[in-house]
Amino acid sequence: MTAKEKLFLLESRLTLYLKAEKKILLGQSYEVEGLKLTRANLKEVQTMITKLQADISAVEQQIKRRPKFRVVRPGW
Repeated sequence: MTAKEKLFLLESRLTLYLKAEKKILLGQSYEVEGLKLTRANLKEVQTMITKLQADISAVEQQIKRRPKFRVVRPGW
């Protein structure tokens, strides 16, 4: 997998996690007969968002450091 493909995958996952966080914050828990149910754990989702953001930053730095072309001098 190339760095650009990895970046695309990470950004796609981050988008999904941000949507999940929004749904949780808007009230993704409910109560039935005194039993409170939560569909997702906000802390776990936010932890993954932070991790994905760090991973995206690392891959972006990797892409920036890579030379886009190579110079080959005659006689080398």
